[in-house]
Amino acid sequence: MLFQRCAMMNLSFSAVLVPTLTIPSCGPDPTPLYVVNHGETGPIRCNRCKAYMCPFMQFIEGGRRYQCGFCNCVNDVPPFFFQHLDHIGRRVDHYERPELSLGSYEYVATLDYCRNNKPPNPPAYIFMIDVSYRNINSGLVKLICEELKTLLDKLPREEQEESSAIRVGFVTYNKVLHFFNVKSNLAQPQMMVVSDVGEVFVPLLDGFLVNFQESRSVVNNLLDQIPEMFADTNESETIFAPVIQAGMEALKAAECAGKLFIFHSSLPTAEAPGKLRNRDDKKLLNTDKEKTLFQPQVNYYETLARDCVANGCCVNLFLFPNQYVDIASLGLVTMYTGGTLYKYNNFQLNSDSPQFLTDLRKDIEKKTGFDAIMRVRTNTGFRATDFFGAIYMDNTTDVEMAAVDCDKAVTVEFKHDDKLNEDSGALIQCAVLYTSISGQRRLRIHNIGLNCSSQLADVYKTCETDALINFFAKSAFKAILSQPLKTVREILVNQTARMLACYRKNCASPSAVSQLILPDAMKVLPVYMNCLLKSCVLVGRPEIPTDERAYHRQLVMAMGVADTQLFFYPQLLPIHSLDLKSDAVPAAIRCSEKCLSEGGTFILANGLSMFLWLGVSTPPELIQGLFNVPSFAHISTEATLLPDLDNLYSKKVKSIMEHIQSQKPYTMKLMIVKQREQPEMLFRQFLVEDKSIYGGASYVDFLCCVHKEICQLLN
Repeated sequence: MLFQRCAMMNLSFSAVLVPTLTIPSCGPDPTPLYVVNHGETGPIRCNRCKAYMCPFMQFIEGGRRYQCGFCNCVNDVPPFFFQHLDHIGRRVDHYERPELSLGSYEYVATLDYCRNNKPPNPPAYIFMIDVSYRNINSGLVKLICEELKTLLDKLPREEQEESSAIRVGFVTYNKVLHFFNVKSNLAQPQMMVVSDVGEVFVPLLDGFLVNFQESRSVVNNLLDQIPEMFADTNESETIFAPVIQAGMEALKAAECAGKLFIFHSSLPTAEAPGKLRNRDDKKLLNTDKEKTLFQPQVNYYETLARDCVANGCCVNLFLFPNQYVDIASLGLVTMYTGGTLYKYNNFQLNSDSPQFLTDLRKDIEKKTGFDAIMRVRTNTGFRATDFFGAIYMDNTTDVEMAAVDCDKAVTVEFKHDDKLNEDSGALIQCAVLYTSISGQRRLRIHNIGLNCSSQLADVYKTCETDALINFFAKSAFKAILSQPLKTVREILVNQTARMLACYRKNCASPSAVSQLILPDAMKVLPVYMNCLLKSCVLVGRPEIPTDERAYHRQLVMAMGVADTQLFFYPQLLPIHSLDLKSDAVPAAIRCSEKCLSEGGTFILANGLSMFLWLGVSTPPELIQGLFNVPSFAHISTEATLLPDLDNLYSKKVKSIMEHIQSQKPYTMKLMIVKQREQPEMLFRQFLVEDKSIYGGASYVDFLCCVHKEICQLLN
């Protein structure tokens, strides 16, 4: 997905890449990519620029040689790959070879692409559970252990495999670490305690990472015993960084990549590397030091993240905080390693379990690529200059990810530094080298060719605003680590005005100065930009928890286009206008209070939260159909799920909610909101076209502000 962005003088553009996106199909399952296997010879590449064989290569001299579309180097065609050309100069096997006819495909990699020239082992999943007093007391540990007994049967596997090749291991921790031996020939699991958390080591190799099917009875025994083992604990202090260190060392010893599933709930204050203090200082808001709140508190976490990436160790973090936990520090390793951060504030077993368990289930079952490295190549005339995402970069070209899944996107900015040919266009090849869940080293290749034009008006006509806002959000959220928030906000407003002023000056028909002229493809840019400016990350207000801002920042950095679009401008559906005889879903309406009505019922979703808002005059038959109660006064707002009722209205509304949910990586907890009651304040924050309670401008006010800036630029 691509977009252009232009300033008054220079031109650059960006691409939002989803390296392991699942390809949709007509049936229930996604279509697997074609896999090309050239045996020991390996993938065919250009001798000069190392681009992989793709539809942009031009075959010449009767098919014996080919000219690279990226650097124009002429290469010999390997004898095994030779094929004659037809009357238009195309190979006769063009449509039989995925690498010549498709935009995306995979190669089986050879030993040259493996660490130490050895085939990789299948990855491992290590489950690391915080067994401190609060987690035991709340029933969380018991809930996790019960769920894992079911989930371990659903570990991802290749299509042709009967069972998963992924091995599993288990660690519990508070101030010390407990490793468990769950070897299949044991009658009972064995616990080994590591109390030296300053220099963590793995106390056992044999029996720690096991095949679940073989060790099922021992593993299930362990999961039954863990809640009882720590039932009488009074330990409330925890460690955190040594937990990640221990997981990484275990994967390193087993010579495999993998994922750590860490279930954690408090600020790590125990004496250990990575120990943190509470630094949630509201006095720093709107000062030059505010940026420190988004930076890790100690350097240890950056070093740890780098080591994890180097060893293919991805960190997934499930957080259950009831106070400040310093997400800017704890979440850093998760972000750099391509992991996912989940957060459940003030977790309550009854109301929050469905959301957490659905997230856990989806994450465990998710197809993932491990120990990944990505490189983006272009033809001459432009080049990739900046990368944004849940990634780590040790140099300027290689994007490293300990793991990558279908919900992670990398946004790439390209600089146009030479003349581009309008005939050949702008070519981009994204190559991702990774280890599959069965332990096979593979290369996933994506190719795209873009049209070029010397006319600025064409650039504006084809601009993709949804992708544009993805880029601006990520670049702004990266910038706040080094610049004051006020400066970042001013830059965003200025860039918006410059793009629109450039259009008005060079592309639009002459018109009155008082008139605001927007390109057709960018009509919604100001409303999106205003939503970004009002996001909690860019609004420094004491009412907004620092952890919440750091959490949102991290989520957005990994999001794709569809997710940022919904996150910044929520979907608002008037479900009171449902046609029960049709499968059609009501069209979304504008997120503004003036679009609500006292007799209406609306669903609002932004990818993290979902609301069902009911007006005070909602018809009784609608209330009966949804809640099985007689009137508005009887509706309970405590529920986080709608009841299962055997009527068309209930089934249709639940189906709409499930459809919205199915397309998003995070499970949205439902909040039922009644008009004129206290929780409505939270709901109103999502009506993004209105003035924010935290001081953000309404859409109309922002338009006036941008128009004023445009007029100043043009003058």
